[in-house]
Amino acid sequence: MKNNIKTAFSPALALAKKELYSLAISPAFYGIIIFFLLFTSIWLFNFQNFFTLNIASLRPYFAGFPLAFVLVIPGITMKSWAEERKTGSIEILLALPLGEWALVLGKFLSVMGTLCCMLVLTVPLPLSLLPLGAFDGGVIACEYIGALLLGAAASAIGLFMSALSKNQAAAFLGSAAFLLALMFVNRLPFSQSLPEPVVAAINFVSLSFHFESFSRGILDSRDLLFFILIAALFLFLNARVILFRKWS
Repeated sequence: MKNNIKTAFSPALALAKKELYSLAISPAFYGIIIFFLLFTSIWLFNFQNFFTLNIASLRPYFAGFPLAFVLVIPGITMKSWAEERKTGSIEILLALPLGEWALVLGKFLSVMGTLCCMLVLTVPLPLSLLPLGAFDGGVIACEYIGALLLGAAASAIGLFMSALSKNQAAAFLGSAAFLLALMFVNRLPFSQSLPEPVVAAINFVSLSFHFESFSRGILDSRDLLFFILIAALFLFLNARVILFRKWS
């Protein structure tokens, strides 16, 4: 059983390592990370005025993650498939004895590796603030879990949009627009008088709405399952697009 699982994931892991190496030697990779760290820090100290809030909570900090991901995730995923398609190297990938799921998982794991790196680099900021108040470590851990799940769902969407796009610019704009809509569609009910069932339906598809429980330190299994299902759905759609290109 273990050998079968290892055999199934080995190609995906090999591709993920190749993608991570390709990102690591790209200056844009470090630019994206620096932008993310600066954006979230400026969000906390300038837009949220953290030191004037007088609360021992990092909820204002994590509240900026959905918007940050709208800008950052497309920057990471736009190259994944669109560049392969533009340069023609996707033909080489499709000619390899790999299933479409191995290719999709390899790309996804490389993006998740980048996302984990970004989140780890944010840890010094909360650590520097801990002496200032009685912060709840469990809540902070829950917020990081929510950020990882939100990023996983956004990454799967970004990869899917990249697979549909002919170039990086189209992939970035398409992913950013789609993520912006899914992130903040739940803001619509506050500006429009809508029936309760419609509001519930809008909230259900909103990524930021499901992230809010994590930002409050609540590990809700429904929100956990939602992010997993969204990631799985768009990875499945990504695999269908790759399969179609393979046989077209």
